[in-house]
Amino acid sequence: QVQLVESGGGLVQPGGSLRLSCAASGIIFSVYRMGWYRQAPGKQRELVASIISGGSTNYADSLQGRFTISRDNAKNTVYLQMNSLKPEDTAVYYCNADLRLKNYWGQGTQVTVSS
Repeated sequence: QVQLVESGGGLVQPGGSLRLSCAASGIIFSVYRMGWYRQAPGKQRELVASIISGGSTNYADSLQGRFTISRDNAKNTVYLQMNSLKPEDTAVYYCNADLRLKNYWGQGTQVTVSS
């Protein structure tokens, strides 16, 4: 049974930082492309960042270098370090594991940026 469990979300003030984690089980983690997506109220789910097994990364252009995705294959975990958070970053953040025809989602973790 595949499980992706996100943690680290919460309420943070503008300009603050959060680090999201996603622990995977039931898959050969190291071969999967891992990604973070987000969905704000009334908006479509969008890609935030992704990282392939070799470590190459891809980011949404809108982030302007504020977020960093990383992975620890020994711990089957992918991270999203979010700095200089803005109110428009408020969303539910989802972890995704993708390998050809296999695609899995976590349950999501809420990130709220507000003063």
